[in-house]
Amino acid sequence: MVNDAKLEKIFEYALNQEKTGMSFFQNSIERMGVGAAVTALKRLVEEERKHIAFVQSIINDLKQGNKIDLSMAQDPGLIPTDYFDQRGRSEFLEQCVQGSMVPDVTIFNTAWLIEKDLSEFYASMAEKTGGPASEALTMLSKWEKEHERFFREYRDKLSEVYAQMPWGG
Repeated sequence: MVNDAKLEKIFEYALNQEKTGMSFFQNSIERMGVGAAVTALKRLVEEERKHIAFVQSIINDLKQGNKIDLSMAQDPGLIPTDYFDQRGRSEFLEQCVQGSMVPDVTIFNTAWLIEKDLSEFYASMAEKTGGPASEALTMLSKWEKEHERFFREYRDKLSEVYAQMPWGG
């Protein structure tokens, strides 16, 4: 079992990783020219803000010697959304076919790696802790797993489109 001081360090690391991910998404929005991709990333930034608030509340509970309060996790806003609606999906992929999307492939690949790493970290820490901390880490892992799935799907689709592009005019 992990003591409160170690739990605090685990959640502080998580907070820093969440902030790093959110910062990457925010910076990526500025580099992407596709409207649907920008919309999806903006939705992810909002989810990351909620993850940050959730993790910060856990850190505050631990610092004050309180039990971890998971009531904030019941907020429907913490449940991953469908980042692209059906129209957005087809619009995004159509725009990928019309132009070279090399930066978007890189952004989606990097985002996938960030989310995958964080999901695995949360799952690993959930196994090493108990009680509400483990429950919170498991929730975070599931949320990040959804982000990971989203980015992997589009990274794969973008890579496929990019690989099939005619080269040399």
